[in-house]
Amino acid sequence: MTLLLAVIGVAALFVLWVRWMEPRMLYYPTRALETTPARLGWRFEEVRLTAADGTKLHGWLVPANQDSGAVHPRLTVLLLHGNAGNISHRLDKLAILRDLGVDVLILDYRGYGESEGRPGEAGTYLDARAGYEHLVSTRGLDPRTIALFGESLGSAVAAHLAAEAEVGGVVLEESFTSVAEVAQGMFPFLPVRWVIRNRYDTLSKIGRVRAPVLILHSREDEYFPFRHAERLAAAAREATVVELRGGHNDAFLVSGPVYRRGLAGFFATVARRAGRPS
Repeated sequence: MTLLLAVIGVAALFVLWVRWMEPRMLYYPTRALETTPARLGWRFEEVRLTAADGTKLHGWLVPANQDSGAVHPRLTVLLLHGNAGNISHRLDKLAILRDLGVDVLILDYRGYGESEGRPGEAGTYLDARAGYEHLVSTRGLDPRTIALFGESLGSAVAAHLAAEAEVGGVVLEESFTSVAEVAQGMFPFLPVRWVIRNRYDTLSKIGRVRAPVLILHSREDEYFPFRHAERLAAAAREATVVELRGGHNDAFLVSGPVYRRGLAGFFATVARRAGRPS
């Protein structure tokens, strides 16, 4: 009896530890914005949104660089960033996208930057949906001219939204199949997949995405092995994988030319299917 109580006690402590640690390992929000596009001389618009549950959100709408000579203008990317920092830490990526001739709405999830609230899985889905509704309902964009772009954690958010809403395309950068698989890989001898609350199960949703999917992934990613990209591609209806070099956070810079070519070709495909000039 004493042994049984000890086992139950250890199991309860394990569950409490995982539940306490989970949000601290999953979300690393930064509140202060370190910079803005204005400091680089870019035109941009402050965007204030309200999610379906009333949470106030903040983002930027950054127009395409009209001097870039891009051949597929008038597409809009909804950029859903990873789990750390905020929108002010994504100017390198914004620079690439605007030079590729697309407008970008980049949004901070609740609890990040100037957005209210605390982050959580259901909340991030609501936040992404608020950005999408802003583009479609408020700005009147054709859903076929919208490409969702999720990096890391944002890839799961993008896949969730694309499984429910019409879009022209989906980009997944350094993505993963599910938080459960990632967590189990980190703690292979513990039953963490049965205890965690946040699922972010990209693999179960990617097959419901009707738009073309571009998967950008590095074999050198130190967090998500390349098999995550391969499994997602196999489960998708229509997917292209572009292999990068570099780490999880810098592959898009290390593999700059390959990264840009992959995105440019994908955006041209989305524009063509939407009936826009390409």
